[in-house]
Amino acid sequence: QVQLVESGGGSVQTGGSLRLSCAASGSTTNITFMGWFRQFPGKEREGVATIPTTGSRTFYADSVKGRFSISKDNVKNTLYLQMNSLKSEDTAMYYCAATTGFLGWTLRPSDYHYWGQGTQVTVSS
Repeated sequence: QVQLVESGGGSVQTGGSLRLSCAASGSTTNITFMGWFRQFPGKEREGVATIPTTGSRTFYADSVKGRFSISKDNVKNTLYLQMNSLKSEDTAMYYCAATTGFLGWTLRPSDYHYWGQGTQVTVSS
């Protein structure tokens, strides 16, 4: 089992920045990819970014490309999401996720096995 705990959410003004963190514990050696997802009220969860546990190639949703940056610290077993130039439409609950599968750089929520509890990000003008 893998446990994921997000932190770093909060309220920020349009154009501001936030950095989310996700601490992983448990059977982390089995994880192949980690990702960030978000969910708007009344909508399905959508993928934001993903990164493999080995290697540094990343993949982003078009809506955040150039503004968000996913990274990891394998020593600390921590995943990050640096969010810059935030817009009101980025307001959502953000989730960290991990998979033990070998599906590559996928942003499909169904491809991920472990989830954090989520952290709220609110962007206001």
